[in-house]
Amino acid sequence: MSGNKILIVDDELDVLTVLGARLSKSGYSVIKADNGKDALIMAKKEHPDLILLDIMMPDCDGGIVAQNLKNDPVTKDIPVIFLTCLVTKDEEAKVGHAIAGNFFIAKPYDPEKLLSEIKIHLLR
Repeated sequence: MSGNKILIVDDELDVLTVLGARLSKSGYSVIKADNGKDALIMAKKEHPDLILLDIMMPDCDGGIVAQNLKNDPVTKDIPVIFLTCLVTKDEEAKVGHAIAGNFFIAKPYDPEKLLSEIKIHLLR
């Protein structure tokens, strides 16, 4: 786990700050983007081990960002976990976190659960 690089993509500064601090404290190297365009640039440049991606962003929604990542040979194998308020905790429990092959965690997220899921995805 130690040293794995995680790209956090969210248009909310509070989410970037709090989640970035939590991940850094847990031993991860953190890079951040506050919009989809920058996320695509950072993913290609930094090649993170995992991406935490918000879905609802003003410039380019997370679904489009994820599709662009999967269509690019440089970034196609980077695991993506969506952090979103579009999926409720009840829906998350019913579908086992995966919808259409994509992994989702509902906001507000449980920090320990998120760290656990990050570890699982990094081991895949």
